[in-house]
Amino acid sequence: MRMGRKLAAEDLQLILLALLEEQPRHGYELIKQLSERSSGFYNPSSGMVYPALAYLEDVGHAVVSVEGTKKRYSLTEEGRIHLDRHREQADRILGDLERVGARMAQVRRVFEGEDRLDTIAPGTPEDLMLARYALKQALHEVGACDAGEAMRIAAILRRATAEILGK
Repeated sequence: MRMGRKLAAEDLQLILLALLEEQPRHGYELIKQLSERSSGFYNPSSGMVYPALAYLEDVGHAVVSVEGTKKRYSLTEEGRIHLDRHREQADRILGDLERVGARMAQVRRVFEGEDRLDTIAPGTPEDLMLARYALKQALHEVGACDAGEAMRIAAILRRATAEILGK
């Protein structure tokens, strides 16, 4: 998968086949589905999706049925075979889009002030506020660390979470 917000044509074709395997869809529905699955991170243009769908139809991987002024695309047996041969790659691309999209959505929430670590309900004891602030600062200070240190910190945080929740 190419980094950034654009996919290589072959990658886009694969994930379109994967979505068509779930159910037949109109081009607009495919665009919307990709945007939803990536939490708005990947919004392919119609200028990317429709040529990819036309190609899939040309090579026999998709078939089109016309419904009024709309075209509904369905996966063919040849398309299913091609997708099965490249299943791991298709799953990886969709997984990457979902994962990056979820991270970007979290970043957006933080910047919008909806998901801040230091947002504390009124009436919270000062000691708890100071402890949360100290944790936030400590995590900020370690920043990028090596894998061993990251595992150590993650274990500490899991133990603390379990203790807080009484598990």
